[in-house]
Amino acid sequence: MAKITNKKVDVVLVGLGWVSSVMAMELADSGVSMLALERGPDRNTVPDFAFPKMADELSYAVRLKLMQNLANSTVTVRRNEQETALPYRSMGSFLPGTGVGGSGVHWGAYTFRPLPAEMRLRSHVTEKFGADIIPADMTIQDYPVDYDELEPYLTRFEQIVGVSGIGGNVKGEKVNGGNPFEGYRSAPLPLPPLKKTYNVSMFEQAAKSLGYHPYPTPAGIASGAYTNPYGMQLGPCNFCGFCDHYGCLNYSKASPQTCVLDALKRKPNFQYQTHCEVTRVNLDSSGSRATGVTYIDAQGNEVVQPADVVILGAFPFNNVRLLLLSGIGKPYNPKTNEGQVGRNLAYQTTGAVSLTFPDKNFNTFIGAGANSVGIDDFAVSEIDFRKEGFIGGGVIKTSQSGSGPIKGTPVPGGTPAWGSAWKKAVVENYGHTMSVNVHASNMSYRQNYLDLDPTYKDRHGDPLLRMNFNWHDNDMKMLDFMRKKAEQIAQQMNPASMHSSFKKVGAQFDVRPYQTTHIVGGAIMGDSPANSVVNKYSQSWDVPNLFVVGASSFPQNLQYNPTGLVGALTLYSAKAIRDIYLKSPGPLVNAARRAA
Repeated sequence: MAKITNKKVDVVLVGLGWVSSVMAMELADSGVSMLALERGPDRNTVPDFAFPKMADELSYAVRLKLMQNLANSTVTVRRNEQETALPYRSMGSFLPGTGVGGSGVHWGAYTFRPLPAEMRLRSHVTEKFGADIIPADMTIQDYPVDYDELEPYLTRFEQIVGVSGIGGNVKGEKVNGGNPFEGYRSAPLPLPPLKKTYNVSMFEQAAKSLGYHPYPTPAGIASGAYTNPYGMQLGPCNFCGFCDHYGCLNYSKASPQTCVLDALKRKPNFQYQTHCEVTRVNLDSSGSRATGVTYIDAQGNEVVQPADVVILGAFPFNNVRLLLLSGIGKPYNPKTNEGQVGRNLAYQTTGAVSLTFPDKNFNTFIGAGANSVGIDDFAVSEIDFRKEGFIGGGVIKTSQSGSGPIKGTPVPGGTPAWGSAWKKAVVENYGHTMSVNVHASNMSYRQNYLDLDPTYKDRHGDPLLRMNFNWHDNDMKMLDFMRKKAEQIAQQMNPASMHSSFKKVGAQFDVRPYQTTHIVGGAIMGDSPANSVVNKYSQSWDVPNLFVVGASSFPQNLQYNPTGLVGALTLYSAKAIRDIYLKSPGPLVNAARRAA
C-alpha cells in the first residue's frame, strides 16, 4: 500500500450529502479551492435512478442497495454497561446511506423546521414547569442559536429544497390550513401542498371532527414545476410509489442530486472524489490546528490531503468516530459526566395504529414519501409536562409513500406469519389498510452516548464506534400519551379492525425492526466548551479550523425529521465561514461578537 500526499486545497469536506453539497455551493463564490471526499460510489439521477432501474423493490427496499455495506463499516451496539456490545450486521433499526447524496437520496423528504421551544428546550421546561421535573440523568440543553436567529436559514433551505406545503404562520399572520402551532415564517413555502391520497383525506376529516388542526406536512417533493435559488429545476411528483428507500427517477424528490450537485459541479473551484474513506483528521504538533485529513482511496493507498479548513459533513456516527480516532476533544465519560465527544446520543420515538377497511381501496401502490397530513396539537410546545409526567411531544400523522408487493403486505394483528392463513390475509387486506403514525422526540440521557469499541475493529484496524443506547421511562410515558391520542383519531374513522404497535415503559432497545435513521448527537453544539463540542457556527472549540456540521450537533432530538434543521445549520455555518472566518481565521464566536 503506497502512501501519497496530495496538493493542498483550501477546504476539504468529508462526505458529499446534504451538508457538504450545500456548504460547498455556499462557499463556491468566495473562490476557495474545495475537495469533497465521499467513501461510497458516485450517483446521479441518470443513469443511476433512471426508469426502470430504480423501480425495483427487491434491490432497493428489501436488499437496501443504497445503504452502506455493513461488512465494511458498522457500529457495535449495547443497551447498558453490563452488556457486551456486538456489531450491527443486518440493517434493521436505522439505515445509513452511502455514496454521493448520502441519506438524502433515499429519504422520504419530510422537511420540517423545529419549533421555537425545541431550540431552547431546557429553558422552556424550566421557565414553564420548573427545573425539578427534569430527571437527574436527562442531559437536555438549549441550542446556542435560537429560532429567530436561524429563521432566515430555515427559509432559504426550504427554498433550495423546493418544499411543498402550507406555511401556517407567515409574517405573523395565521394561514388557514397550515400548522397553527409552528414558529414565525418570513416567507410562505415555495410550492402548494401535494395532492392528498384517500387515506390522507380520511385522516384530515377525522382530526378536524375532533377539534384538532390538521395540516399538510412539509414535503421536499415538488407539487409543481420549480426552479430553486441554485438554478436547479424540479418537476411535479407523479406519485410513482418508489420514494422511501429509492432515488427519485422523476427529478421531483429533493436530494443533493436534484437540488445542488449539477450546479456545484460547474464551479471550477470544486472537485470531488469517490471511494475515499477518511480515517483521520490530521493535526499539527500543538493539536489545536487541523492540517488536513488522511484517507484510504479505491486502490487501497493511504493518502494525506492537506487543507487549511476541514469540514466534517457526514452521518453523526462518522463525524463522532473521526473526532475520537483523531484525538480531538475529550471523550465523554458517563461515570464522571465529564468530556463532550460522544455525549448526548439521541434517537427518535415512534409508534403506529394500523387500521383495516374491507370496503375501501387505498391504491397503496401509489404514493410519495412525504405525502402526509399531521397534527401538532400534542407538540413539545403544547403539552403540560408537569401534569402529564414526561418531557417531549410529537406529530401524529398518516401518510402513503407507496407499497410494493413484497414489503407492502400488511395483515391484522394475530395473523400467522406464514402459510395459507397469512396468504389469505394478504389478499383480503392489500389496499385496504392504512395507519396513524406517531413521530416524536427523544431526550438525551447520561447513559446514552458514543465511544470507541475496545474489541471490534474495522478492515483498516481502527476501533468501531460503539453505540450505548436504551429507551428511558420518560420517552415511553410520552409515547403512551401519544398512543391514546392516535387511537382516538383512528377510532373516529370507524375501521373494521385496528391494531396498535407502541413501545411501553420498560421497553428495551431492539436493533431488528426499522424505526428511523434519525440518529443525532455525539458532537453537540453549545455556548461553552464545557457543555459542547462545537459552537453555534458548528466550529470546534478545540480546533478552530475544523467544522463539524450536521445532526451530530443536536443536543437532543426534535419531534420531527432532522433534515430541515440540518440544512439551516449548514447555511448558518457557511455564512459565518464565508463572511468572517475566511477573512480572519480564528474562533468565530469571539469574532462575531467583535463584529457586532
